[in-house]
Amino acid sequence: MKFRATPSLIKGSIAPVVTPFTADGAVDTEGLRRLVRWQLESGSHGISIGGSTGEPSAQSVAERIAAMRAVAEEIDDRVPFLPGTGSTKLEETLEITEAAHKLGADLALVITPYYSRPTQDGLIAWYGTVAREFPDQPIVIYNVPSRTAVDIAPETVATLRRAHDNIVGIKETTKDFEHFSHVLHKCGRDFLMWSGIELLCLPLLAIGGIGFVSALANIAPAAVAKMYELYVAGDHDGAIDLHYQLAPLVELLFVETNPAPAKHILKDLGLIESGFVRAPLIEPTPKGLERINALRAQAEHLLVRPSL
Repeated sequence: MKFRATPSLIKGSIAPVVTPFTADGAVDTEGLRRLVRWQLESGSHGISIGGSTGEPSAQSVAERIAAMRAVAEEIDDRVPFLPGTGSTKLEETLEITEAAHKLGADLALVITPYYSRPTQDGLIAWYGTVAREFPDQPIVIYNVPSRTAVDIAPETVATLRRAHDNIVGIKETTKDFEHFSHVLHKCGRDFLMWSGIELLCLPLLAIGGIGFVSALANIAPAAVAKMYELYVAGDHDGAIDLHYQLAPLVELLFVETNPAPAKHILKDLGLIESGFVRAPLIEPTPKGLERINALRAQAEHLLVRPSL
């Protein structure tokens, strides 16, 4: 929890790592630790586990907490730790958030509850409960309407920010880029914002965002981190060039449902033993693999094999 007291220091490329499974579907804890070591070696500025890319809805609470524990131990306060702690059930969200707090999480990333489609007043009550239960834990709202079927309104975010000092930021995973600006305008530019949309990661920095939590960092961590570093160093042309070099890999990630394509690449790179994804997801189909391989060929130089 080295960064918990100063969340504004949590900048740059935060890698939302996949949860590796064995070929028969069990959580591969050693594979997860190996991924974290590779991320640190590659220069990622922080690590997240338990967001959409980590398949949390296909895991038990015990599995999610065990994965968080492995990641926290491997990071050992070297970079910020931002676990996803949300669920569609309030009791589970509180249980996982409590575990994350005890494990030293710098931020708790709490997704809007999925499937139930709460009203904005319902979201205010939901996040208010989490914030009050853990007043010493900085909370980040995770807005991903394509997954949850609910979009948290900028006015709602501002209401929560005013009511709770420990609601410090938001991960925006919406393709409505105007939404980003509305949130920062209503909440103040000191409100922390990370992008979860790959092709909006670089643009967000221009309007006041402080980084990104991008699935792309799973397969090209060094390049994604470098894009941020180039931008903040003032080399905007270099950052833009890298943004476009990465574009084929962004498309690759979503040829079929994330994280199946990412796990295929990670297996091929020798980082995980299996590309297994839990039902209802499936590993890439032959047609999907054909497209994945074609896109990979366009940016192979950005896929650096680990030295571990």
